[in-house]
Amino acid sequence: MKTILVSALLLSLFLPASAQSRRPDRKTLIDRDPDVIHLAEHVKNPIQLRVIKEAPVYSDKNGNRKLGTLKADQTVVLEAMTDKAYKVRGEGTKNGVSGWVGPHAFASKDPDFVENLKKLHARQLEVQALIEENQLAIGMTMEEAGKSRGKPNKTTIKQTGKGQTGRWEFVDYEEVRHYNYVREPVSGQVFKQLSHVTQEEKGKTVIEFENGVITSIEESEQTPGSSVKIVVPPVVFIW
Repeated sequence: MKTILVSALLLSLFLPASAQSRRPDRKTLIDRDPDVIHLAEHVKNPIQLRVIKEAPVYSDKNGNRKLGTLKADQTVVLEAMTDKAYKVRGEGTKNGVSGWVGPHAFASKDPDFVENLKKLHARQLEVQALIEENQLAIGMTMEEAGKSRGKPNKTTIKQTGKGQTGRWEFVDYEEVRHYNYVREPVSGQVFKQLSHVTQEEKGKTVIEFENGVITSIEESEQTPGSSVKIVVPPVVFIW
């Protein structure tokens, strides 16, 4: 046994640090900066921007280290954003480059694209906070509702000429323990004995949606002082 312990200790000394520690999962890396919105998580269709002027590309949103210069007259995909900078990938003046660029370098067919991107950024920050608290709000998408509350207990979907409508039901259960009173035959002392455990409905949340967006929320049990939350529906971009 002593030989095995010594061998294990020597092995741990020679292993690289990456092998001895658990690698952080992808979600932790993405959520490291709460001000950054990663578009791939929130937008189905990539948002494309036209580069109208050369611009410096930086390694982070604060512009601490310059990586190169983004060439003009090209189309790039918006990968991430804050309220003041965009992370894109495209052609630089020397080679390919990926990093953070100021909004002044871009244009779009949508004349309101800057304002819409600001709305998108503000909306996603609000939605992320709701998802972290497992809450729902009118204006959230069904995908966002699933991230917040998980798989619904019951679903109803109806297809009409105007699109798709339906409802999801989320049921909260609590574990209830049931006991019997038993008398000990020798001493005559009475004590409680667990007989069985049941799952009983504690509360239910029903959401209705139209074309993938929540339009109403009904809760069978609300916390005193709480109210239904509303967020701006997903921003639609014109290309």
